[in-house]
Amino acid sequence: MKIGDKVSVVDEDLSGVVTSVKGNIVVFKDEYGFTYQYPKEKLVPKISDFYENIQVVRKAEPKKITSKAHQKTPMILDLHFHHLVKNPNDYDSYERLFIQKEKLVQTLNFCRRHHLKRLEIVHGIGDGVLQRMVHDTLESQTNIEFYNKEILHHQSGAVMVEFH
Repeated sequence: MKIGDKVSVVDEDLSGVVTSVKGNIVVFKDEYGFTYQYPKEKLVPKISDFYENIQVVRKAEPKKITSKAHQKTPMILDLHFHHLVKNPNDYDSYERLFIQKEKLVQTLNFCRRHHLKRLEIVHGIGDGVLQRMVHDTLESQTNIEFYNKEILHHQSGAVMVEFH
């Protein structure tokens, strides 16, 4: 180190310009004009362009893995009959309602087996027969809470189920 070199103190937020060197002791002046004395081993040279030629490598953030049970988006079950069978016109109204109820019970059991937290059941807005069957089935279940997706239940075509 020689007079005029810029130095920083190790483990302190202190730097300045060397004014004199006396054996192992270096004297430097900071930007405010204060003078400090430190042994050479406590100082490092402050080279302004030292880091300019180093490339910064940006790594992609690792994706946080969430289990299916803790995903925010619920599983969706659409009970509209044309989504459940290939030829919906081949069934009478009683068979339709029975198939829809079976699908609902199967899906509730699937959610419990796989520890899913939320299920959205889409029953649509109609004469209320399917909606009543969905509510009756959900009321017969244990360890669940359910509520209509909309504030006014007669305007809601879906029910949200949360498993405990």
